Amino acid sequence: MDAVQQEATARARELQRSWYGEPLGALFRRLIDDLGLNQARLAAVLGLSAPMLSQLMSGQRAKIGNPAVVQRVQALQDLASQVADGSVSAAEATDRMDEIKRTQGGSVLSSSTQNSTGSGAPTVKRVVREIQSLLRSVSAAGDILDAANSLAPSHPELAEFLRVYGAGRTADAVAHYEAHQN
Repeated sequence: MDAVQQEATARARELQRSWYGEPLGALFRRLIDDLGLNQARLAAVLGLSAPMLSQLMSGQRAKIGNPAVVQRVQALQDLASQVADGSVSAAEATDRMDEIKRTQGGSVLSSSTQNSTGSGAPTVKRVVREIQSLLRSVSAAGDILDAANSLAPSHPELAEFLRVYGAGRTADAVAHYEAHQN
């Protein structure tokens, strides 16, 4: 790989970090490990071609162009967390991945995203991720931070919201959300 390609790859990975919180290669490898997938299966669940998944992972491409795919990534992250904490078995995870694969975008509030009470209400993490997805589909994290800095003197609470949800980590946004519930 020549210097120009290396620079383009580094830039793509930095953009991925700003848009998705980390480079997609790391995110996808973690999903593969946590959910016991291979790249072909992950690509199929996400609705991407195997070459596109590979390009995103390697930094040859920076952005996931389809919002429905971004939502599927988030749904798989939620599922991986549920598998890790033992609330979902490996067999249930396989069924839920098939369900995630069938989603066409919009709200992905299925049984895999309901809270453990079975009430059908989305989990706090799911709500937070939906907000993050919406903000990040509108603008890159750097631009959101610039907007937050512009708003901070006159509207500090709104600036904090933009920083936390638009460019922060999901765990920080969940804490913010829970702190502001009545």
